[in-house]
Amino acid sequence: MKALILNSGMGTRMGVLTSEHPKCMTEVSSRETILSRQLRLLADEGVTDVVMTTGAFDSVLVNYCRGLDIPVNIVFVNNPVYKETNYIYSIYCARDYLRDEDIVLMHGDLVFENDVLGDVVQSPVSCMTVSSTKPLPQKDFKAVVKNGKITAVGIDFFNEAYAAQPLYKLKKEDWNVWLDAIERFCENGNVKVYAENAFNEVSDHCSILPLDVKERLCSEIDNPEDLIIVSNELKKVEARTVYMCFSTDILHSGHIAIIRKAARLGKLTIGVLSDEAIVSYRRFPILPYSERKTMFENINGVSRVVEQKTLSYKENLEKYRPDIVVHGDDWDHGFQRPVRDEVASVLASYGGRLVEFPYAQNEAVRELEKRAKIELSMPDIRRARLKKAIAMKGTVTAMEAHDGLTGLIVENTVSYQNGEAHQFDAMWISSLCDSTAKGKPDIELVDMTSRFRTIDDIMEVTTKPIIFDGDTGGLKEHFVYTVRSLERMGVSMVIIEDKTGLKKNSLFGTEVVQTQDDIESFSEKIAAGKKAQKTKDFMICARIESLILERGMEDALTRAFAFVKAGADAIMIHSRKKDPSEIFEFVEKFRAEDAMTPLVVVPTSFNSVKEEEFKARGVNIVIYANQLMRASVPAMQNAAKMILDNHRAEECDSILMPFKEIIRLIPEED
Repeated sequence: MKALILNSGMGTRMGVLTSEHPKCMTEVSSRETILSRQLRLLADEGVTDVVMTTGAFDSVLVNYCRGLDIPVNIVFVNNPVYKETNYIYSIYCARDYLRDEDIVLMHGDLVFENDVLGDVVQSPVSCMTVSSTKPLPQKDFKAVVKNGKITAVGIDFFNEAYAAQPLYKLKKEDWNVWLDAIERFCENGNVKVYAENAFNEVSDHCSILPLDVKERLCSEIDNPEDLIIVSNELKKVEARTVYMCFSTDILHSGHIAIIRKAARLGKLTIGVLSDEAIVSYRRFPILPYSERKTMFENINGVSRVVEQKTLSYKENLEKYRPDIVVHGDDWDHGFQRPVRDEVASVLASYGGRLVEFPYAQNEAVRELEKRAKIELSMPDIRRARLKKAIAMKGTVTAMEAHDGLTGLIVENTVSYQNGEAHQFDAMWISSLCDSTAKGKPDIELVDMTSRFRTIDDIMEVTTKPIIFDGDTGGLKEHFVYTVRSLERMGVSMVIIEDKTGLKKNSLFGTEVVQTQDDIESFSEKIAAGKKAQKTKDFMICARIESLILERGMEDALTRAFAFVKAGADAIMIHSRKKDPSEIFEFVEKFRAEDAMTPLVVVPTSFNSVKEEEFKARGVNIVIYANQLMRASVPAMQNAAKMILDNHRAEECDSILMPFKEIIRLIPEED
């Protein structure tokens, strides 16, 4: 693509301002001329080949351009009879450089906003800039538009016309038709008319569409009065503020491209999503907020970087009141649509506007995202994520998984609500569900080797951190090796309960004989486990059974403080009552003395409590311990019975997921 800039005019209406140089060299700001700004914006859009026609002050213009530090290649074409001809003849003089090319055509006295040129350059069709909101000028160009197509351009058209400016994007098939007409005009001696006169004779053979810039700056400077008006408008344009938001911790070419486009619109502020917002929205960030903030601060064109605490832009928009918000056009559908609508509403409340650039996804970007996911699945990264997630969010959720498929369900299930995405932060590998999946009773019958295979199956296809149900932990000497194995595998936390002897599920409470370990012995087991671990990231959680076994609140609290003193990284308090009051009482009393140690609950019985209330009271991990297993059994029983009842599978199909949908859950290796 080439740019054609017409600078062969006399500029006599500018008076003394053009007594020593062509009009295009007139200053429109303290640092730019009309021409230097045009060339800079063209270079920013990737248009680096320029054909420039010259007339008066030819050598002055050539020397000026050569002194500019702008990465463009300029071919100068002089119109030797510029005093006797119009710019149609200048184009004729330059025709050998212009044929069979896509062309951006502009007059050299035209000043426009960055995104106006961007829209022109990126237009997939031939176009001319018009304005549907500005009044029709008496002596300047109007474009006649019929059936969505420009049929005539000139100063004398008023019916079905729009105010127009000579800024075009011309596809070569349309441009060649127009250029042929220009040649015929000039070779017939018709050289004192506008080039558009030639277009008007062939407009039915080419397709130039109107590009509506509305109120955006796109104006010619014909006289000193125009210069004052346009310079003032340009000051307003350059004082505009622009806002974007990012969640990424891996910058790629697509990000840089849209940042550059945004920076051309005004002073750019980037909002960086907080760690908590990202964890809730997409995935665990590889880089924490502070490092992501620094990354954006070091990008050329970014004026300021601020924190955006939620997916909603509203708080930051009301605080900073940007003139423009920039985003890719991928959020105009799907779960982010409510966020987009809220942004548009807030902007409309004070006169801001939303600019959406086409969202481009390419193979290189997909490969980067794939690599990021692989990195998150690595043991050292995965192990550390639970502790970091607690620090980021305050309260995290974990869902039970007992094989690779349920792991994928936990990994990929997302709930979209009001423009936000909610998903589980971690996976719980329960001895109850692990045993049940194997058809075994929950009495520590399934050995650790078998249970480690379950971890391997889940880790192979997922990235989320894992919390492991370690039952009683076994003998102290055995627990040491369990800790080392789990830590090496990349598990984030093991939870062990303060019971001894043959393990019985807590759901039975006092209905079966269960022996609670004494505080000293269990503390020694915790201390041994902590001594055995190699990293600071692995966590040992002490599960207290005092409320289950009806030993009272004081016993539960005494044990909790003792186990923390022994080195426990977290405390799990359990209850089988539907009323959560004793859980709330424990949390309140524990937090009165210990504000830091994470607290874990498993609301299987007291399931009416929402996560927000747990968080408000000081709970850090909420584990949904067996819901997937409990959901699968009645569904499978129902399917089996339907087949037996009907002696065929047809009636059963309506309650079954197609297998191709299940297969889509399973990641493919390239």
